[in-house]
Amino acid sequence: MQSTVQTSSLMKHRVLHVQQRIEQITEAIRLRDFPKFGEITMRDSNEMHAVCLDTYPPIAYLNDTSHQIIRSVHEYNSEKGEVRAAYTFDAGPNAVLFCEEKDLFEIRDRIKSKFCGEGGRVSELVECKIGCGPMLRASS
Repeated sequence: MQSTVQTSSLMKHRVLHVQQRIEQITEAIRLRDFPKFGEITMRDSNEMHAVCLDTYPPIAYLNDTSHQIIRSVHEYNSEKGEVRAAYTFDAGPNAVLFCEEKDLFEIRDRIKSKFCGEGGRVSELVECKIGCGPMLRASS
């Protein structure tokens, strides 16, 4: 990360907007506005990976499968006419997908059919559900 701070001009821009993005995503969660939550999440993920690529020498966490999953999520959302699935990535090429429970089976089946099984590039899907839903905690 130190080389990113020292060499990426995009990082300077990213840092300027952190507080605004936190406020926007907090509001989306508070309002249970999944399309807004999903858009902010994906844009933030894309921006972070752009910053990594802008680092000199570049840091590339995503692989071909990562990019295919990104395209698949955007195709799904286009088919539905709104953001109903969102992605981000861990510190590597592993996608973390978000959706509402009503879309879980359809999205899971889509990912399984495109990326799992014989010849697939995804070796494991892990489903996690939230407890009582997202909650905002008051600042102390």
